[in-house]
Amino acid sequence: MSDAEKSGFIAKVIGPKKRWRAYKARVKEFPEAHRVATEAIERYLMHFVPTDGDSNASMFEDLADLFEQAAADGTPIREVVGEDPVEFLDAFAQNYSEGGYVPARAKKQLTEALTRAEEAGDTTGGTI
Repeated sequence: MSDAEKSGFIAKVIGPKKRWRAYKARVKEFPEAHRVATEAIERYLMHFVPTDGDSNASMFEDLADLFEQAAADGTPIREVVGEDPVEFLDAFAQNYSEGGYVPARAKKQLTEALTRAEEAGDTTGGTI
């Protein structure tokens, strides 16, 4: 393997890893409800949306941007994802993937996780 090939390989391995760590650090700083929702969405996307390393990194960075801005603006989670979070994520993921198969069980788990996130962040009696 030439030095150029080694350099390209290392960039592919380390580049996305650094981006992933930066993404995770950002999510850790979100308010609880937005963090829980983002982590539920992350699990869903990781299991059911096939992407390459760069697309994957971009997708999660965009997800962090979306929820970071929503948290800063005080936007409720349901205003971000709508009444059908699976529909939202299917549309979101289409920007990064050629598609994928998502079983009904995963869709139900995502919806339930986001409901729990809403309830976790509802300390004022209002909606998130």
